[in-house]
Amino acid sequence: SPAERSGYSGVALVGRRAPDRVETELGEARFDAEGRVQIARYGRLVLANVYFPNGSGRDRDNSRVPFKLAFYAALLERLQRLRRGGYRVLVMGDYNTAHGELDLARPKANRKTSGFLPEERDALDAWMRAGWIDTFRRFESGPGHYTWWSQRYGVREKNIGWRIDHVLASPAAMRYVRHAFIHPHVLGSDHCPIGVDVDPAIFER
Repeated sequence: SPAERSGYSGVALVGRRAPDRVETELGEARFDAEGRVQIARYGRLVLANVYFPNGSGRDRDNSRVPFKLAFYAALLERLQRLRRGGYRVLVMGDYNTAHGELDLARPKANRKTSGFLPEERDALDAWMRAGWIDTFRRFESGPGHYTWWSQRYGVREKNIGWRIDHVLASPAAMRYVRHAFIHPHVLGSDHCPIGVDVDPAIFER
C-alpha cells in the first residue's frame, strides 16, 4: 500500500496465509494519501499493519505533530469499532513514539524532540487507557531494549536507541500472545525486526 508521493511511505504484508479481506484506508484523504495502513482480517484476527507519521517537519521542527496526533486518534477510533465487533486485534508497526522513559536511552535530552513529546506520549497513553496492551512490556520490564538507532557513527554499537516500534494487542488478542520479541542484532536498517508469537487458535471463529 504505497503513498501517492513516490518513495515517501508505504506498508506491505507478506504471509503464508491469505487474508480474508484487506483495507488500506481510514476514509480521510490526508491520511490515505500517505499509504500508512493495512487492516487485514484472518478469521477472528485483525492485523493492523501501520506506519505512524513522524511529527518532524521538513525543517526538523515539530510541525507535523498535529497531523500525527490526528492520525493516532482516527486509527484508534477505527480499531475500537473492530474490537466492539468481536475481533481480536493486533496493531504492529513503527509508531514513531517512545512510550516511557525506559523506551529510549536519553529521555531527558529528548523531551522536546518529536517521538518523545508529552502530547505524543499522551496519544499513545490514550490507547493504553482504552485497554490496549504493549505486548513487549507484558514480557519484559527492563531497560536497554530498543528498535531504532540514529545512523550517526557508533550510536547503534553503544545502544543509544529508542523503542518506537510496537505490537499492541486488544485484550481479546492478548490471550493468545505467547511471546513478544525484538531482534536488535539483525542489521540492514536503522530499525530492527520485532514481533509476537501467537497461539494459532487466535484465528478461529
